[in-house]
Amino acid sequence: MATVELTKDNFEEVINDNDIVIIDFWAPWCAPCRSFAPTYEAASEKHEGVVFAKVDTEAEQELAGYFQIRSIPTLMVFREKIILFSQAGALPASALDEIVTQAKSLDMAQVHREIAQQQEQQGDQA
Repeated sequence: MATVELTKDNFEEVINDNDIVIIDFWAPWCAPCRSFAPTYEAASEKHEGVVFAKVDTEAEQELAGYFQIRSIPTLMVFREKIILFSQAGALPASALDEIVTQAKSLDMAQVHREIAQQQEQQGDQA
């Protein structure tokens, strides 16, 4: 599956309609972004059921600002609309594959319970 170009117009739809979405925040002038692109594209072909998306931070400054992207490339992994991973810097193919494997194997019921507990504790402190 080829990568999907994300914009502020389709971002929510892609995140809401897919279980796992991996996003590469990049820019056309960024040399590390360009060198990471073939690795990212190859991973998108290899991992069925995972949406690989790209956000051009130049064209989509609003999205980049919302996610506080300070350096590029930055990779983010969403599963069930929750950010599980966020890291700046290009990754080697093996590390990218490992992140996808970990995202797929997470117990999301446990993640949701932990988030609910954190929100409860924050509510108690308010």
